[in-house]
Amino acid sequence: MPVSIGWVLAQPELAVRLRGGAAGVDREIDLVVTTELERPYPWLSGGELVLTTGMRLPPDAQGRTAYVRGLAECGVSALGFGVGLTHAEVPPDLIAAADEIGIPLIEVPLSTAFAAIVKRVSARSAELQYDAVLRASHAQPRMTRALIKSGAHAIVRELAASLSATVVVLDPAGLVIDCVPAELDPALLSRVRGAVAGGTASGVRTETSGSSVTHQRIAVGRSHYGDLVVVTATPLGHVDQILLGHANSLLALDFEKPARLRAAQHRLNNHALGLLLGADTDPDPAWEQLADAADAHGRIRVLLAACDTDAAAAAVRTALEDVILAAGDPLFLHAASREVLAVLAADTAIPREFPRGAGDSGIDAHDGGSVEPLPARAADAPSRGRSTIGFPIALRKQVRLGVSAPHAVRELADAVAGARLAASAAERGGAAMEFSAFSGSSLLAFESTREVLGAMARTALTPLVEHDLLHGTDLLGSLRAFLEANGQWESAAVVTGVHRHTLRKRIATAGELLGCDLDNARVRAELLLAILARG
Repeated sequence: MPVSIGWVLAQPELAVRLRGGAAGVDREIDLVVTTELERPYPWLSGGELVLTTGMRLPPDAQGRTAYVRGLAECGVSALGFGVGLTHAEVPPDLIAAADEIGIPLIEVPLSTAFAAIVKRVSARSAELQYDAVLRASHAQPRMTRALIKSGAHAIVRELAASLSATVVVLDPAGLVIDCVPAELDPALLSRVRGAVAGGTASGVRTETSGSSVTHQRIAVGRSHYGDLVVVTATPLGHVDQILLGHANSLLALDFEKPARLRAAQHRLNNHALGLLLGADTDPDPAWEQLADAADAHGRIRVLLAACDTDAAAAAVRTALEDVILAAGDPLFLHAASREVLAVLAADTAIPREFPRGAGDSGIDAHDGGSVEPLPARAADAPSRGRSTIGFPIALRKQVRLGVSAPHAVRELADAVAGARLAASAAERGGAAMEFSAFSGSSLLAFESTREVLGAMARTALTPLVEHDLLHGTDLLGSLRAFLEANGQWESAAVVTGVHRHTLRKRIATAGELLGCDLDNARVRAELLLAILARG
């Protein structure tokens, strides 16, 4: 990144001072080079601060003027002259030549090494480069959020602020669609239109004043929507050009969106008409639409809220709509019979609990508000932030949440069934029940099943419970270990901490007390369920 000559002059540790050519002091330095060549011009490309001790400086005023003029013609930003070696001071005729030509002449004292200047300017250039990249990294997400929240005008505002520039959007006919500032000087508008008049896809025009007019065509494929034009005091740097390109891409997407929406609306209209006429409709377009909700592997999950009241269902629906749209995800939401379900990408992270605090719905925390984090894609959650679902505790206690396992898009019915089953076993107001975590405990999840198993436990297990109480044994615990080990003596013995022969005796006693055949798999399964229900 360029470093200003003024910044170099302002560094106290360098102790340099301006001796001539003050008219060009606003120039910027791209590179610092040292040379003692009589004619260094072939090795210069412009923008340099040339450092020399004048070892081969021409001896006469005419030669020195020609030397300075040659540097200026190469585009050199400034000349640094080291004193105390070849020359005790800067030659007066060199100062006069710098003033005449307008190239800054900087005196470098003997105590300041040329290498120190090189290092300081290089370090400053790196700092400016880092600042520019950091600015771009902040500006790009702001532009994207601006498009989602406020549309194309917000992008124009963000670009103008990031580049400290005048930004103009023209339609293909050259009419102003948008601009910052809102009012343009007619002369400036004429310059802007002149820059795009050639019909090129992009270009840069640098004017005599030093200002720059940069333009890019806004297009998608063969569709030309206009031109994005930026007017800056100096030419755009590399990072600034990246920001311009990002803004151009976002504007192109925004222009293209109405055409895609109209096409989608036409398809939906045709299907709606077919449904109203009772015609058989092809479901493939609907499946294609739902595929937008899937992850990169084409898989989805269903989040289902089973609500006890209409008010709770309405609150959940509103909260889900707000949070999914705020995340920029496609909204696939259905509500019926106090059930609200949303189709999410399979890599969406589902919240485990309802954190305490105030939610986005405006509920005050002191009034019992509570929020639930938005399900966010696991891969990009840090960049997207975390939105929240908020609704009062009184309604939250009327909601049970279930989440299906990952499914292919066309397995939507299975995903809904899994989410519904998980929600039926979830705790009201508690964490969302994952269908995968639900496996192995589904029978015990339902109150009616638990009642049957509980009655069975009180009847069938009573002999063991009474024996353990009377004799201080642990036949019930040993039986549970044996059953959970699927009849494997070694594994069960390790769990109970006794020898397998001791365990065999305990199980034999338990079988006698219960009056059943523990070699029968169905008997073992019923007893294990009874023990689990009792626990």
